Amino acid sequence: MKYIQILAIALVFITCNQEQKKSEEKEITKEEIPVDKKGTFWDHTLDVEKRLDLVISELTLEEKCNQLLHDAPGIDRLGIKPYNWWNEALHGVARMGRATVFPQPIAMAATFDPELIEEVATAISDEGRAKFNIAQKNENYTQYAGLTYWSPNVNIFRDPRWGRGMETWGEDPFLTGKMGGAFVKGLQGNHPTYLKAAACAKHYAVHNGPEGDRHHFNAKPSRKDFEETYLPAFEALVKEADVEAVMCAYSRTYDEPCCGSTELLVDILRKKWGFTGHVMSDCGAISNFHKHHKVTKTPEESIAMALKTDVNLNCGSTYKKLQDAIKAGLVTEADVNRNLKGLWRTRFKLGMFDPYGDNPFNALGEETVNSPEKVALARKAAQKSVVLLKNDGVLPLKSDIKNVFAIGPLAADVDVMLGNYNGQSGNVVTVVEGITNAISAGTRFEYRHGFQLDVANKNPIGWAIGEAQMAEVTIAVVGINTLLEGEEGEAIASDYKSDRPNIQLPGKQLHYLKKIKEGRGDKPLVVVVMGGSPIALEEVHELADAVVMAWYPGEQGGNAIADVIFGKVSPSGKLPVTFPKSIDQLPAYEDYSMKGRTYKYMDTAPQYPFGFGLGYGKLSYAPIQINKETFELNETIVAKTILTNESDWSINETVQLYMKTKDATFLVPKYDLKSFKQVTVKPNSKVEVTFELPVKALKNYNTKGELIYVKGVYEMYIGSTLPSERSLELGAPKSVKAVFNIK
Repeated sequence: MKYIQILAIALVFITCNQEQKKSEEKEITKEEIPVDKKGTFWDHTLDVEKRLDLVISELTLEEKCNQLLHDAPGIDRLGIKPYNWWNEALHGVARMGRATVFPQPIAMAATFDPELIEEVATAISDEGRAKFNIAQKNENYTQYAGLTYWSPNVNIFRDPRWGRGMETWGEDPFLTGKMGGAFVKGLQGNHPTYLKAAACAKHYAVHNGPEGDRHHFNAKPSRKDFEETYLPAFEALVKEADVEAVMCAYSRTYDEPCCGSTELLVDILRKKWGFTGHVMSDCGAISNFHKHHKVTKTPEESIAMALKTDVNLNCGSTYKKLQDAIKAGLVTEADVNRNLKGLWRTRFKLGMFDPYGDNPFNALGEETVNSPEKVALARKAAQKSVVLLKNDGVLPLKSDIKNVFAIGPLAADVDVMLGNYNGQSGNVVTVVEGITNAISAGTRFEYRHGFQLDVANKNPIGWAIGEAQMAEVTIAVVGINTLLEGEEGEAIASDYKSDRPNIQLPGKQLHYLKKIKEGRGDKPLVVVVMGGSPIALEEVHELADAVVMAWYPGEQGGNAIADVIFGKVSPSGKLPVTFPKSIDQLPAYEDYSMKGRTYKYMDTAPQYPFGFGLGYGKLSYAPIQINKETFELNETIVAKTILTNESDWSINETVQLYMKTKDATFLVPKYDLKSFKQVTVKPNSKVEVTFELPVKALKNYNTKGELIYVKGVYEMYIGSTLPSERSLELGAPKSVKAVFNIK
């Protein structure tokens, strides 16, 4: 026994010794610098600006030029690894294998929940760091394996025909700025020293289709629209979210290529807004200068235009001729140094040249990728994105319903869950799978494809239509997918380079819905609509007993849709974009004026208004209590209302505040979203909601684009949607109104 005790003591002593040695080694790694690293850019005790000067001094001109390309080569003699700046994380780490796939941004915009979006983006950057760490160990320096993510897309979804609208946060600049800003904060993290990842605001600026024209188009909106619509989200991401990077667009704005525009990149972005991060070109945008815009004649001239406006990074290959541009006297090595310093500051912020132990994000590993917690978060985000557009009392369905039939070209489709710019997951749940998971084992449930997405059925028999007519409840899943909308070359079934010439349901989908409805009598027909942009649903609305907009809902979309349909959660999504009845309600697609567009300037009643979305409970709003009747410019408006839930449902509500300027002598929005809040109202209870709004938030722009604070009468509306007659017709609670003056 004594021998054993002595042995145990000895073992404890050895273990402690080893732990102390490890601790000392860790301290040496952190604090002591090898002699050959002192005074070089690897010396992590030096100020970052000093390290930037040092690395530039140690590079040859050829090496500097190569580092301004998106696929920057390694420099072995200095221990610098290759780095590819092109990485994507639109709604999850994209194009890099296994990752959690969250709902498409247009779907996440429907949550109106910035806190949720920051949580989602935090999960994305956790996975991104983990995948980067693993890739680095495997010496995998390929495209999409890095940490500089070219997301979010904060262009304004001004026209539903644009194929890339699904990548955006909707049609409202204020909502886009709040949601996009939350995404940036989650992606970049809040560490005092290191960025977890680098986010990028794109595509700057005034870039909203047509897709086929983007390489040569010249957008010339009014200065009012420029300031009021096209710039605010970018400004918010720079000033409020401190976004690390900005991507300039392919097109021209006011005759200047966006990636060579002094006004956009120097005067506004850097001087007016104080942006200190790096700017990159969209891929191939600099070559557009001479190939398509014809504002330069040679690649060297295009390089000079971009480099002089501090486009730090060339996604593409034009900067390969940078040394030729220097030889021609078009740019100088000092221009190269300035741009390289601005670009590499991001690499230092990411901790790429610091000791391993200094950066806490280096500890993230494979266990975080597509973990159960992140899968659950994807489901929550999808639940909150689902928008209930109509409900004649048929929803929610009971899980022990006797007979359910699912039909439609998208009911069992995996791609429609994922959207575009996506990762891959082994947990993708389709609508059919979600329903299967939700129903009782004693429920009869069948699924048939039934009809095709964009063409008529060839076989005239079509048994599935008859089966759909007979079921107790039929759930038809229709809409569009990424074969029909997307980026320039992706939507291979599109005749218009990934845009949509109209917004009708494609093919014969409406025809088959009508046939199903004809034989159903009073038996409920629930229509689930998939897609990333507004669809003309006027006839669908009349046919169906319930209509659900489900977007591209991510890997857990099928479960989330079933959660709503079967009442596990009350739907809470709100439309981040107006749904017109048809394109007849829209101006010409190529027209960049906002006249007649979005909820702010649309002249006719749409099918579904911006901000609209029903729930299962019954809410009402009490009259607004406001702190004053007359305000000075430097004061704050305090407005209160009480929400009453007269139901047995717990309701998650997005309370929306809109303003109307009454006494302007120039054109102003019909309504203008100025704030929104998420509140939970428990069954048969009340909640007070307070808004504090600075009077200076009530800004308008005149026809010259000048910022104006209009004196006079204002109307404030608080409610669950846009305060319109159409919203009331569709069953939304009535908004409440207050009137005040600004002197």
